[in-house]
Amino acid sequence: MTPAGHSGVPVRAADGWPRWPGWKNLPREARDTLFQLGVIGWTVLPHLLRLPLWCAAMVLFTLGWRALLAVGNAPLPSRWTIISVLGLAVALTAWSEGTLLGKEAGVTMLVVLMSLKMLELRARRDALVVFFLGFFLVLTHFLYSQSLAMMLVTLGSVWGLLTALVLAHMPVGRPPLAQAGRVALRAALWAMPLVAVLFVLFPRMAPLWGVPQDAGGRTGLSGSLRLGGVATLAADETIVMRVRFEKEQAPAQDALYFRGPVLGHFDGREWTRLPNAFARMGQPKPDLQRKGPALSYELTIEPSRTDLLPLLEMTPQAATLELWQDGLNSRLRDDMQWQLNGPITDRLRLQATAWTQVRYGPTVFGQDLESWLQLPRGFNPRTLAWAAALRADDPVLAKGDAHTLAAAVMRHIGQTGFTYTLEPGTYGSQAVDEFWLDRKQGFCEHYAAAFVVIMRSWDVPARIVTGFQGTDAEAVEGWWAVRNSNAHAWAEYWQPGEGWVRADPTAAVAPERVRRGLQLQKPRSLVAQAMDSVHPKLLEQFRASLERFDNRWNQWVLNYSRGQQFKLLSELGFDSPSWTDLSTVLIAVLSAGAAAAAGWAVWDRQRQDPWARLQMRVQRRLAQLGVQVGPHDAPQTRAQRVRQVLGPSAELLALCLDELDRARYGTHGTSRVNRQWWPAFRKAAATMKPRAASAA
Repeated sequence: MTPAGHSGVPVRAADGWPRWPGWKNLPREARDTLFQLGVIGWTVLPHLLRLPLWCAAMVLFTLGWRALLAVGNAPLPSRWTIISVLGLAVALTAWSEGTLLGKEAGVTMLVVLMSLKMLELRARRDALVVFFLGFFLVLTHFLYSQSLAMMLVTLGSVWGLLTALVLAHMPVGRPPLAQAGRVALRAALWAMPLVAVLFVLFPRMAPLWGVPQDAGGRTGLSGSLRLGGVATLAADETIVMRVRFEKEQAPAQDALYFRGPVLGHFDGREWTRLPNAFARMGQPKPDLQRKGPALSYELTIEPSRTDLLPLLEMTPQAATLELWQDGLNSRLRDDMQWQLNGPITDRLRLQATAWTQVRYGPTVFGQDLESWLQLPRGFNPRTLAWAAALRADDPVLAKGDAHTLAAAVMRHIGQTGFTYTLEPGTYGSQAVDEFWLDRKQGFCEHYAAAFVVIMRSWDVPARIVTGFQGTDAEAVEGWWAVRNSNAHAWAEYWQPGEGWVRADPTAAVAPERVRRGLQLQKPRSLVAQAMDSVHPKLLEQFRASLERFDNRWNQWVLNYSRGQQFKLLSELGFDSPSWTDLSTVLIAVLSAGAAAAAGWAVWDRQRQDPWARLQMRVQRRLAQLGVQVGPHDAPQTRAQRVRQVLGPSAELLALCLDELDRARYGTHGTSRVNRQWWPAFRKAAATMKPRAASAA
């Protein structure tokens, strides 16, 4: 049987399935179709990892089916078959997403339509639809991620789609894929200056990719806490934010507390933020006291599901807080939490000033503090009894203030065999009793929760603060990474005459965790252990390199904001940059670029295809001698016309044309002609006398 690619008939195995004839033996149509299927598969792959399982199965089945049809040179399915599959996809989308509107449903349907369109790929028009659907699908990836890795994935998709588009406009022969790829790459490189200009000067509009109702990404912090929740989060090494300090000099690790949700209501199982009466936003208390020098810093925060800013303690309202994201406003709550008017749906960059030594809150007990004393009835009775007995048996504690009581709790933690662990196990409904009196194994939230319960039992207002403590040991290009593994919980208690005071019970059992900002390490996998045996620091170095590139991408590309655009205009001489100035500069640059491109096109037209230009010059010279020829006539045809019109006296001129024909169309023909040919032709033409023009 003749291999496919020679007669177009596929080779089939005994079971009837088409046999793979080899890439070089495939007909061009089958080869181009398989290449296009590969590009589409690469483009939709990131979506398949997040879309419903049925969608991934349908897309993979459809693309595989189309590949078999291409290899087997089989007819495409009927239109009714495609409509039936489309109807099934619509029904499944409505079932899995609950709607046909919105981002998730829209992306699901777009991915399905992209694969189904390949089943009716019959003409160039269908191919063009696939190409432009593919380009649109590339844009949808940025609804989910704008990371450096996603940029590299989409660059591959764009190059593949451009290559397929170039192939579709090469209708003759079987041009190599490498040739089409080079043309596509060259076209993309030529477009880079325009892309750079648009990136720098095109007005920033928010949200550019984020959808306001979607909270992409996460920090892991929330407005509630169950014992064990922070421990689960601390096993994740994902970067939450990066911080850079003025003069690139970071304070000590034990001073780096990034304040998140403040939890005061306890129902026996879960800690939550206080009700709305204490969610009021207002000015900080006038008795807020700042000590020491100010600490200026810059934060880049990853997208999260929270509407709180995890800023460095303490960042009071008097500090400079500049958000570099349109549509977000921030105000300071009474419990010193920075509240946003919506969740962070895109990477957020801000500048702020903090004081690491701050006392705030009321100095005299009042009604506002009563809610920080509440304990649920029937929970943790043994711990409450232990606290009451300890204070009754110690005269110092019986008369001691909040500082004395807090020191007693810290001393008990440090001297009675408590263990700090990332895997404390599961606790029951009386979690504080079980932790404090029985197992004595826990993570930071266990110590903070027990501390607050005991302090409240002694009528001292107290609360849990969650957030992050510490950073990576080393900065990357001046930026210190804060990870989910830096998640932490500590406590605050109220001291008359001073206000709220931070207390970190974790420091009593694991001082290195606070002093050096060390994260607990989860058990390493077998692969990681094997790599450590070969090169102990290989994984850390590899991760550091990736994060270095990712940080550059974040700072130079994703964090390029409207403020930086206006700063650029200021450097160009604009006194008070505005949208009008930005648009004027953009239009001026684009106009200059268009004029330069037009001038280059005119110049390039003169140097392109020297053969065609030579043919026109020969045609004009022959017309002067009365020999009319067409622009499409070959040199040999023109030589015959010269002999017919001018006779034997023009033999030298005809021989020149015969020589030109051999140079162009001979065995070793080329578009390049000997430089001496035109002077010889012109000299031969000069010896001839013009004759009356005859019919062509």
